[in-house]
Amino acid sequence: MRRFEPVDTKVSFPELERRILERWKRTAVFRRSLELREGAPAWVFYEGPPTANGRPGLHHTESRTFKDVYPRFRTMTGYRVPRKAGWDCHGLPVELEVEKEIGTKTKRDIEAFGIEEFNARCRGSVTRYVDDWERLTERLGFWIDTADAYWTMNTEYIESVWWSLKELHRKGLLYQADRVTAYCPRCGTALSDAEVAMGYAQVVDPSVFITFEIVEAPDPSLVGASLLGWTTTPWTLISNAGVAVAADARYVVVEADGRRLVLAEARREAVLPGAGVVGEPRSGASLVGIRYAPLYPNVEGAHRVVDADFVSLEEGTGIVHLAPAFGPEDLEIGRREGWPTFKPIDGEGVFTDEAPVFVRGLPFKRADERIVEDLRSRGLLLRAETIEHTYPLCWRCSTPLIYFARSSWYVRTTAVKDRLLEVNEEVSWYPEHIKRGRYGDWLQNNVDWALSRERYWGTPLPIWRCPRGHDTAIGSLVELSERAGRDLTGIDPHKPSIDAVTFECPACGETARRVPEVIDAWYDSGAMPFAQWGYHPDLGRGLGPFERSFPADFISEAIDQTRGWFYTLMAEGVLHFDSICYRNVVCLGLIVDKDGRKMSKSVGNVIDPWDVLNRQGADALRWYLLTSGSPWAERRVGMEILDEVVRRFLLTLWNVYAFFVTYANAGGFDPSAERIPTGERPALDRWILSRLSATAAEAREGLESYDATAAGRRIGRFVDDLSNWYVRRARRRFWDPDGRGGADTTAAFQTLHECLVVLSQLLAPFTPLVAEEIWRNLAAERDGHPDSVHLSDYPHPEPGTTDPLLDEAMESVRRIVELGRRVRAEAGVRTRQPLPEAVVVSGGDPRALAPLLDLVAEELNVKRVRFAGPDERFGRARAKPDFRVLGPRLGPQVKEVAVALAADDGAIAEALAAGRSVTVATPSGEVALHPDDVELVHEVVEGWAVATETGSTVALELELTPELEREGLARELIRLVQDARKAAGLDVSDRIVLGVETGGPLAEALAHHREHVAGETLASAIHGTAIEDATYRQEAEVEGSPVTITLRRA
Repeated sequence: MRRFEPVDTKVSFPELERRILERWKRTAVFRRSLELREGAPAWVFYEGPPTANGRPGLHHTESRTFKDVYPRFRTMTGYRVPRKAGWDCHGLPVELEVEKEIGTKTKRDIEAFGIEEFNARCRGSVTRYVDDWERLTERLGFWIDTADAYWTMNTEYIESVWWSLKELHRKGLLYQADRVTAYCPRCGTALSDAEVAMGYAQVVDPSVFITFEIVEAPDPSLVGASLLGWTTTPWTLISNAGVAVAADARYVVVEADGRRLVLAEARREAVLPGAGVVGEPRSGASLVGIRYAPLYPNVEGAHRVVDADFVSLEEGTGIVHLAPAFGPEDLEIGRREGWPTFKPIDGEGVFTDEAPVFVRGLPFKRADERIVEDLRSRGLLLRAETIEHTYPLCWRCSTPLIYFARSSWYVRTTAVKDRLLEVNEEVSWYPEHIKRGRYGDWLQNNVDWALSRERYWGTPLPIWRCPRGHDTAIGSLVELSERAGRDLTGIDPHKPSIDAVTFECPACGETARRVPEVIDAWYDSGAMPFAQWGYHPDLGRGLGPFERSFPADFISEAIDQTRGWFYTLMAEGVLHFDSICYRNVVCLGLIVDKDGRKMSKSVGNVIDPWDVLNRQGADALRWYLLTSGSPWAERRVGMEILDEVVRRFLLTLWNVYAFFVTYANAGGFDPSAERIPTGERPALDRWILSRLSATAAEAREGLESYDATAAGRRIGRFVDDLSNWYVRRARRRFWDPDGRGGADTTAAFQTLHECLVVLSQLLAPFTPLVAEEIWRNLAAERDGHPDSVHLSDYPHPEPGTTDPLLDEAMESVRRIVELGRRVRAEAGVRTRQPLPEAVVVSGGDPRALAPLLDLVAEELNVKRVRFAGPDERFGRARAKPDFRVLGPRLGPQVKEVAVALAADDGAIAEALAAGRSVTVATPSGEVALHPDDVELVHEVVEGWAVATETGSTVALELELTPELEREGLARELIRLVQDARKAAGLDVSDRIVLGVETGGPLAEALAHHREHVAGETLASAIHGTAIEDATYRQEAEVEGSPVTITLRRA
């Protein structure tokens, strides 16, 4: 029989995990787990590709943990779960990191540096920290194939993206248009609405009220009055072309500061409280067509009032200033009215020479103050204030964005909006409210995707244009080679190499050159379902792998990806395949510090993930992330929090495991021996096995429904049951030094062994390293089990293996015990002091509880436990008058009431305690008493201690006989000797020679219980004096009696 390897209770989990990781490498367990399921149904997981141009942080461990737990579980339930890693390589995050390194500030700086060298630096940047990411991934126990990862910068990936863009162009879904779009002047590029949504922040901006003097109006009385406008972007006033009103709103003229001002009636009190109204209110429609004097003479043929449905009466004045160059609605109105689009700001957000002299050369936001002062000096400013509101900043560099009229390329996602909404209904979102809330709202308000970026390191937009405006979309380097008449299949498909390729326009014969833009890097990552395989129908490439892995069964990322990767995946799935792209998505919340603050280097509260992994280990971190709360809620992480996880969960589990191995080796337990049927085992064994079966069912159900938190917490409760009830109550059954325990000891070992083996399987997706260690020692290569828990099947309990009645009865027993412990503590009785009797009143079924009363007796350390008789009472309620209530009402008669209540046999007090009113007879007459008129106290029968809670009562008899007192002292002495054995470093099976030098009651107790003390402490001999050759000595005191303990191995 093969013994179990000894287990060190002073375990270092980080060291243990490193050994397991090395073993996984040696034995190729991940690869074998895939081979094991070859030919099985596929369960598809997509890895959202991180950008490896920076070291991974603690927040990355959250997504990698959740992305590991479900694939592990599905593998153990019989599916083949390939896990292909990926790297997001393009875009602003990479470019900005390189810009920091080379010191560039503008696009002009980059071009002076050289685009070829700049892009080479970008390529190097995205590979710089791949080793760090792979090392963290491995250390965390996240199984994913990094050796066969996809890279969005690789040629085959780019060609697959080109194929998709060519298809969009062919369908008329990729187009170029002049629109107002969000633009980052620092990065020099337009951004998509999804990117804009990621960068909103609270800012303080000007809040200015300006006047537009009316020079021509259908109603001559308005000439000379002024329209009162409001804006938080004074810099746009340079390009003012008109103002808008709400046609169906009411407007008034008011007198303020000696001026007649026109504004919406609904805004008068908020903007100009107390201002007098001149004349009758008029409709907004009646103001349409009014002409006013321009603030700045830059826009000819404009400066008049129009109506617009976006005018708000909730803020401002009900009169909206319009600058077609800087607002999408403004541009639409400007085109309708034929107004020029005056844009005196360049690509770096700086006012050009077209602008008034006093703002030329200023960045747009810094011009606000000068414009306000100019308007003030010309009497065109009513007042200037500030406002705190949300404003979009660049999601990568935090520069304030500018809404800018410019030419960009768009994907016509509005054409598939209804289909996107349909497909979204097929997706299971966790949490469910995201489907029609945060994400559903985003889809409902869908706008065309601003695809192009005026940057350098990205997938080039594969459109070639000739001077006559003919566009040709290219889908591959093979096709480009055919067009160009030379082999270009080996060219780098990035700028600047690709920009040098020209060909004859197929429509007119002129030379076609590639348009300068690259595409949004989010399109790259959204293309990964097909592009990771180099999918290209025209080249016959990657068709099979794509079809076998589309759509995904599961994805998971941070909740902000509702407007990022989750959206781009779904949009491209519908645009290219008219299909759902993923079936289940788990959204994850933020990682914050222990005080709930966002982690920030400037605050100094960032936690290095390696500090956690080296101190508490990966499994502690994983367990906390998976079980501490809803995945989508914020998680507070701190070293102390994770220390508590180790102490409360991992060490509890480990100590049970160590206990089993220690006693199984000492007792010669053979796990391959014939199994004792569950029904023939003691009730405690049957109970824990029933709990194990229920736990397995609930854990499986939780994981199948993407609720790892509920599943993990259920397993955690089982570990608590196992440690703090089963092992605690069964401990003596595992110690059988004389081999006389027989079937009872064997049943205990078999039960605990089964619990630990199944528990290692239940925990394998959650804490894969500790689970592996337990399995390796207890089950691997025994009885046909595989050498790794991750090659086994997830437990699937058979019907009928739970016992609900026994579970309920045991729960009642545990409540009784908790109540009894409280009684002992309140009565001040030592835990090891036996008591004569416990009497129980319980709401549980007495017939189910009766076989379990021995457990109550052992746990409460009483000689006997019985149920209370029908009329048995251990105290009574007594009522005393509340003099503060009754005194004012009864006067002197209250004393008579007090006498009557003192003579009560309990009937009056019981009625009042039950909430009923009573009548009390006094010499002065009857008095009606209500429950609020008295104070109720409970008097316990002398010699007993009682407690009641939630339908259960426990009464303990406190009277001690001399024999009980001696037995209590003997138990205290046993505890002292056991502590001494442990301190001396003895093995649990080591026999000892013991010296106990004491006197008085303790010596008397030892004399009466010498055999029991010897048996419990494995003492071959007990001497009444200190032994001379002792290897350990300890002096102590027990209930006032001094004692010296000496011992050595026998």
